[in-house]
Parts: sequence; C-alpha cells; structure tokens
Amino acid sequence: MAVLCSSLAEAVDVVLSGGVALTSWEHLRGSSQHDKWWANFIRSATNRIDDLKAANPRARIIWIVYRPAYIARGREDGQNYVSQISAEASKRSVRIVWVDTAAQAIKALNAAPQGRDKVTSFTYFGHSNRFAFMLDYSNSIMAASKQWIHEDDLAKSVRRDIFAPNADCRSYGCYTGKSMSRKWKAAFGIPLMGNTESTLYYPITQGKMPEGAGQWVR
Repeated sequence: MAVLCSSLAEAVDVVLSGGVALTSWEHLRGSSQHDKWWANFIRSATNRIDDLKAANPRARIIWIVYRPAYIARGREDGQNYVSQISAEASKRSVRIVWVDTAAQAIKALNAAPQGRDKVTSFTYFGHSNRFAFMLDYSNSIMAASKQWIHEDDLAKSVRRDIFAPNADCRSYGCYTGKSMSRKWKAAFGIPLMGNTESTLYYPITQGKMPEGAGQWVR
C-alpha cells in the first residue's frame, strides 16, 4: 500500500512486537496454551519488515520490541533471544528500539517520526484482548498481563499528529476488532485493522501474515 507524504517529510514504518509467554506457565494450561514457539511475534515482524522493504528498499523502519519477555523466555530455554532478535534487525538494516514498559513503547512510537516526518504504517504483533495490546502476557504471571497499552491510553498518550492521514495501521493481536479498532479511529482519525476473534500465527513460517478466526474490520 503506497502512502504519500509531502516532499519535506519522510515516511516512517513502525512495527511493534509484544512479548512471548513462558513455557513453564503455559504447560499448566492444557489445550489453551500459547506461544509454543518463542518467535511468533518476531518472525511475523520480520515477515512484515521484509514486505515493507520489498515495496520500498529505502523504507525507514522502526522496530519496537518488548524486551523483558524475551530475556525471561531465553533464560528458560537456555538461549540469548535478545541477541538473536538484534541480529535479525541488523540483517535487515532496521533500527530496533528495546522497551521495558508500555510507557516506553508509547514514548518510542511518539518519537519514531522526526520533524515533519509521518508514520505511514503501524503494525502490532503480540497478545491482546478487545481493549488492549498486552506487551506482557503469561510471562510474569500466568494468563495475566503486567504491561499493556489500553485503548483509553491512545487519545491520552499517543500523539495524533505523528500519523499520515492515510496511514496503514494493523493489529495482529486477538480481538482488536471488537473494540480497540473503533477507539483507534476515534483517537487518530485513521482505521486500525483488527480481527474480531483470535489470531492464528501458523502461516508466518511460510512468510505470510497471521490469519484471523473472525472477521477483519477497520
């Protein structure tokens, strides 16, 4: 999708990756467990980055990643996932911004465009419910979140003027389309694509975007 900016402004694409759950928590949840693969929200992000680069090799991309979850899951798995994620960013010449709280994620989003630059696309990969992006989920506490961006935070904390008028905004979290998509449009005047039910990440291993069990709405 092409998004136009004035000749004095530069387009900025923002990708936000939420955190992964701990296996030790999820094993206790039987058939409802999440995140058997640690990289669901990383591979999907790199797929999106690759698509953006294919459309515009000079695209300026900011990749915001919630760090604590990958430190904890890496410790559990005996891996340095932070280093692996950094390597993926370097391989693609993408600037990565590590955040440890939801407040830092909002600050990074607000700071993504500089001067007259505009965010022309925003994509979220991570856990969510109808009301919030849950950057932390089932990592600190089983089946619960300690860090989230609530739909009511949008108008209060995220600058409306950072977005281009026709910015392509998408959430691949579960249930965004039931409420948060409406709040996003009310806050920024632009749609946020979201699914009304759960999202399914198995297509990402084939280089595709996650699928939705419900309807994609804006």
